[in-house]
Amino acid sequence: MHVGVAYADKFKQTWLKLDVPDGSCARDAILRSGLLDQFPEIDLARNQVGIFGKVVRLDTALAAGNRVEIYRPIIADPETVERRDRE
Repeated sequence: MHVGVAYADKFKQTWLKLDVPDGSCARDAILRSGLLDQFPEIDLARNQVGIFGKVVRLDTALAAGNRVEIYRPIIADPETVERRDRE
């Protein structure tokens, strides 16, 4: 089945389309994508993953057409950062 895997660091956005066997989970797609080799900062024990913007577990089964997204950790506390719209 066809799925996508997406990740963005500070400088580059990557979205790969690939085929995975039926019954694959989010972890399977990420491993097959090669993004862990391309972006060594990704740590699946730390980074959350999602499908179309909804956080899911790594063992979540995929459906054809899903886009698996690997999220970077938040580095700023939104409670303490000034809002840009107040300027």
